[in-house]
Amino acid sequence: MSAAATRNRLPLPALIGVVIGAAIMVAPLLWTLLLSLKSNSELMRDSAAALSPPYTLGNYRDILAGSDVPLWLLNSLIVSLGTTAAVLLLCSLAGYGFARLDFPCRRSLFIFVLLGLAIPEQAVILPRHQLFASMGWHNSYGGLILPGLAAPFGVFFMTQYFRAIPKDLDEAAMLDGASRFRIFWKVLLPLSLPAQATLGVFTFLGSWNDYWWPLISATTSDKYTLTVGLASSQMNYAQTSGLGFLMAQAVFASIPILIVYIIFQKQIVGAMAGAATR
Repeated sequence: MSAAATRNRLPLPALIGVVIGAAIMVAPLLWTLLLSLKSNSELMRDSAAALSPPYTLGNYRDILAGSDVPLWLLNSLIVSLGTTAAVLLLCSLAGYGFARLDFPCRRSLFIFVLLGLAIPEQAVILPRHQLFASMGWHNSYGGLILPGLAAPFGVFFMTQYFRAIPKDLDEAAMLDGASRFRIFWKVLLPLSLPAQATLGVFTFLGSWNDYWWPLISATTSDKYTLTVGLASSQMNYAQTSGLGFLMAQAVFASIPILIVYIIFQKQIVGAMAGAATR
């Protein structure tokens, strides 16, 4: 074994601590999965039946066959993907402007944007509700997406990332006759893909897990997102669909999040490592 590999090995107590911590984090997820694979009649008698076979996919078949979960999943995908795409576009443009362009009151405007980080969502929920009600945008995808476009952290994140890129690239592109937008689109934006992936994943997760605003804006079941729909289906679950069905809904809802993380894992780690070295 090489000296470098020896230096990178965790001490045994630390390794044991990591294993215990991982087991504690994985246990609730494994328990949820096992519950979802058991029939509701067995779980009604004893929830410990989840620890022993036989297992069944009947709860998942019920989701695909006769519940509103696929519709809620589609709504969440539309809202989360729409919010993520718009946030990436707006934050990248704003970050490029703050990092690379000189314009009046740039510093003051940047501080004003950052002040948005200090304002809790609950403080603006009433005027936001009145604004969207006056426009008739409740129970619509636009009403669910637009509030998520206010992303001061995204602007700050992209600004700091663009500032770390040497300005020599801009000057070289200008000598070749490139416009400001072409420099942004062809030079800087490809270099910011790790940051884009990180911001995109965080935005997607935040939108996917959002419960507060969809609960207020979506009042009809056909516009429920997964968070609101699953919460509505958990009322008196013992008298309705059963514990196994609810756990199957939770597992079904988590699959897109798992896929997103698996696809963009390398970009996230690369962005975090790059940010740590800057």
